[in-house]
Amino acid sequence: MTVQSKAENTPHHQPIQELLANGAALLRDAGVENPRREARLLLQHALGLTPEAMLALSVRDCVAVEPFLAWVARRAQHEPFAYITGSKGFWSLDLSVSSASLVPRGDTETLIAALLEHCPDHNADLSFLDLGTGTGCILLAALAEYPKAWGVGVDVNPAAAILAYGNARRCNMSARALIMAGQWVEALSTQSRFDVVFSNPPYIPTTDLDGLMEEVRRHEPVRALDGGQDGLDAYRHLCACLPRLLKHNGVGIFEFGIGQEPALRDIAAQNGLEVVQVMPDLAGIARCIVLRQGQPYAGN
Repeated sequence: MTVQSKAENTPHHQPIQELLANGAALLRDAGVENPRREARLLLQHALGLTPEAMLALSVRDCVAVEPFLAWVARRAQHEPFAYITGSKGFWSLDLSVSSASLVPRGDTETLIAALLEHCPDHNADLSFLDLGTGTGCILLAALAEYPKAWGVGVDVNPAAAILAYGNARRCNMSARALIMAGQWVEALSTQSRFDVVFSNPPYIPTTDLDGLMEEVRRHEPVRALDGGQDGLDAYRHLCACLPRLLKHNGVGIFEFGIGQEPALRDIAAQNGLEVVQVMPDLAGIARCIVLRQGQPYAGN
């Protein structure tokens, strides 16, 4: 990073105060929330600085205008912040992200919290399966908590599978994580069994897609969002497959959307699955269901 004195101001360098003011104004005009904060974070990433190093600079210091101005222009188009910077924190990890996959969200960390509650022994030799792995965030966060565990991540999008493999290497877990491109369980041997099966599948009803935030609707992959007419298509498939995927005493841990718990409970029961736990996210919204093999369905 090059910091110049104010006297060395050039078309390619501007004072931090001026850059931030211009960037925030562009973001504000585009309807981006917290434009001043976002502009400052974009500049920090563009300069490759830690928050502490950013604070140490004077607002009169002149810094390079690029890639900051280009990034502001992208953010003004409501491109997700993480796609611009190319990384996103999830649980204890820093992961690469791209438009091949959804941006990891804090709500999804509820699945890891449920895993820790269900499997308190961090030295357990567990086997994980993550269906629709995307960035690999769930699988890799689980492996980070259980150093003797191994796992498989599957994604229908080859570009997402490549991204997840890159993150496994980035997190030094490639020896314990096998990443595959394929349609749900069709990528697996019929003999495959796991202690824990994760999934954060598409669960937005098709008719609700147009009402999503612009960042999501315009930039994140629709295939990873569209859950069919009622948002439950993936759960019907997952719950039908889960009994043959689980080892004895194994569990499935799935994320689901607001208001979907009753229907998901019914789908689970129809497939002989017992609901062990439903866990809320940090906002108190039911977000994660833990399932295991139960009794045959006694309904209609």
